[in-house]
Order: sequence, then C-alpha cells, then structure tokens
Amino acid sequence: MEDLIKNRYSDKELEEFRLIIEKKLNKIAEQIKFLRGQIEDISNSADGRIKGLDDGVGTAESERVMQMLARANKHKKHLENAMLRIDNKAYGICRVTGKLISKERLKAVPHATLSIEAKQMKK
Repeated sequence: MEDLIKNRYSDKELEEFRLIIEKKLNKIAEQIKFLRGQIEDISNSADGRIKGLDDGVGTAESERVMQMLARANKHKKHLENAMLRIDNKAYGICRVTGKLISKERLKAVPHATLSIEAKQMKK
C-alpha cells in the first residue's frame, strides 16, 4: 500500500495540475465557441460560403474550420479525462510503465498519459 501512495502525486500537487487544466479548459471552450460561430456564419450565408472567398477557397476554408473544431473538441475531451484522473488520484501515472510522469511534462502537456520513456518505447 505504501508503494502505491508513493507512486502518485500529493493532493496539493494534484490541485496545482487541476488549476492548469481548468485554465486550458476555459481557453479551449472559448476557441470552440469561436469556431462554432464561424461555422454558423458559413451555414447562415446564402450560398454556404465565406463572404469574399471564391468557391474553392471558401470550401477549403470551411473544411479547415470544421477540422479545427474537431481537434478542439478532441483536446477538450482529453483535458476532461485528465480531470477525472485527478479526481480518482490516478493523474500523472504512466499507463505503460506505471511510473510517475514528470511534472515538467505534465505542465507542458497536462493531459499526457505516457511518460517520455513510454513514448520512446513506442517508436
């Protein structure tokens, strides 16, 4: 049991990560709202295109906005899953090695589930 406790971040550290993730969730929510607005503007235009762009460019731009929205939604889901791992006190534990993921990595990529060691093993 003692090994299990050592192999996780403290409640204080988890709270620090929670704050980082909450900031990122707020930022991604703003991005999603903006992108949805862009899509709505495209949908509400008479011809379904962005004003001032010719057919090819307009279609490519609307596809690009849709892809950006899909990526933003995926990123949001990863962050939400990280919050669940914090709630379950399983945050920061590599799903391959079972070791703690470095704080530096989690600060840079707070939804990470693999340590650098595990990522390198996958290559």
